[in-house]
Amino acid sequence: MNTQSDPGHGHSPAAWAAVIIMLIAIALGTLAFWMDMAWLVWASVALLVVGALVGWILAKVGYGVAGPKYVPKAHN
Repeated sequence: MNTQSDPGHGHSPAAWAAVIIMLIAIALGTLAFWMDMAWLVWASVALLVVGALVGWILAKVGYGVAGPKYVPKAHN
């Protein structure tokens, strides 16, 4: 397997931050939908977009898989 073409599978601070924020948004949105709180459903949609933007911004700043601030950990 050529390690140069391996994208890293998203194990980076940028990916983790984006996924955690978006998981919280989905959980909150699901609960808000179940409780019939439309304003909170839309707020969670906005938080979902914020999570995607945070991941993109962190990747551009250097915390993505190919970024200079990313330090890969060895897998056993």
